[in-house]
Amino acid sequence: GILLKGKFGYDDSLDVVGIHGVGGTWGALATGLFASPAITENSGLFFGNPGQLWIQFISVVATWVFCFVASFILFKVVGIFTGGLRVSEEEEVKGLDHSMHNESGYDL
Repeated sequence: GILLKGKFGYDDSLDVVGIHGVGGTWGALATGLFASPAITENSGLFFGNPGQLWIQFISVVATWVFCFVASFILFKVVGIFTGGLRVSEEEEVKGLDHSMHNESGYDL
């Protein structure tokens, strides 16, 4: 999932989409595929219940929509109070430890 960042060119310094988004999506859909009646009362597609995969798919779509809308609203609100969410390119190149905190997190 983290390789998607390079292919699509989006900025995600903490790999939230690649780790939690892709991993969580796969986990939810895999539940719809592999849920076993030996473990849970609802079985997945491979155990004769294709409806469970559809339920998991709808829940994934709803979660993605909710996360996108909530994040968009929060980013806008925070941006209003902080004057924006991005630092200048100069500050980014210098390093945020120095430009924002005036200290060094570690020396290389």
